[in-house]
Amino acid sequence: MTATVTAYAAPSAKAPLEPTTVTLRDVGENDVRIDIKFAGICHSDIHQAREEWGEAIFPMVPGHEIAGIVAEVGSGVSKYQVGDRVGVGCFVDSCRKCENCLAGEQQHCLEGEVGTYNARFYDGEPTYGGYAQGVVVDENYVLGIPEGIELSAAAPLLCAGITLFSPLNHWEAGPGKKVAIVGMGGLGHMGVKIAHAMGAEVTVLSQSLAKKDDGERFGADHYYATSDPATFESLKNTFDLIVNTVSVNLPLDKYLGLLRLNGTFVVAGLPDKPDELQAGPLLTNRRRIAGTKNGGIPETQQMLDFCAEHGLAADVEVISAEEINDAWEKVVGGKVRYRFVIDTATLPATA
Repeated sequence: MTATVTAYAAPSAKAPLEPTTVTLRDVGENDVRIDIKFAGICHSDIHQAREEWGEAIFPMVPGHEIAGIVAEVGSGVSKYQVGDRVGVGCFVDSCRKCENCLAGEQQHCLEGEVGTYNARFYDGEPTYGGYAQGVVVDENYVLGIPEGIELSAAAPLLCAGITLFSPLNHWEAGPGKKVAIVGMGGLGHMGVKIAHAMGAEVTVLSQSLAKKDDGERFGADHYYATSDPATFESLKNTFDLIVNTVSVNLPLDKYLGLLRLNGTFVVAGLPDKPDELQAGPLLTNRRRIAGTKNGGIPETQQMLDFCAEHGLAADVEVISAEEINDAWEKVVGGKVRYRFVIDTATLPATA
């Protein structure tokens, strides 16, 4: 059955989002149609809609932090049924046959994963994201949301949660490990919560101490201001793992100097300009720089189950659809604690 839903879309680059309608693709044999209940606002939504990361596809319905309820399933669907609580993250398809896909690392698909929005399926049809009443997704790219997590707080886990869980999981944050999270915004606050739940000793490295109380509430053992030069002196050779969540160019030599033997600095933020790197700090202590990019479907489900088990969720501010453009400006200005989430019930009945 073909369904038409209301949505908020960017009609062109840098234009304000406005109400529109989207015709969902037909529910195929292996597809799930989801009634979207909440959609998180990620800074990458803004980057893409404003073509700050390259040419984009318009009209664009952003949103890759989707939480909702299964409304319809195809005849071949075995994983979900009508009424299930589900989510959709940063991609909705991949080639399914390359070595990375077969390993459950679909986010690194060698043919290129299909983004939840601002992308095209392999047949050329555009994808539309979560700022809408509904979406149709192959069951293999749908996640089950455990009952222990409110849907509004679960939505950001599909991007912010997995983007931090994946490197912390891969580099084995846990008891006996000293972990630093650079920045404590939408990504960083989830990093603090997850690293703490994994049993690591957690330090926040933030520009200022303005969010120190929040950081300690989320589980940080220590909190330092990077604007204070003494921070980099007192913390030399301290951390096993540093996860950088900010999308600005950092003085990498200073941050690398904070790593102990075999320590790893993981890049999770994407600056607009190339970073400058001196080789010296890498040679000392056999330090490494690595990158991370959300997570595959198995690991994302693992993250959701982990969050439910440990009582973790994003700190969110639920907004109405008419507040989206204002919320975007607040995100750009760093004025959100910690994730805006759209209540899709507030989308207009007709666009």
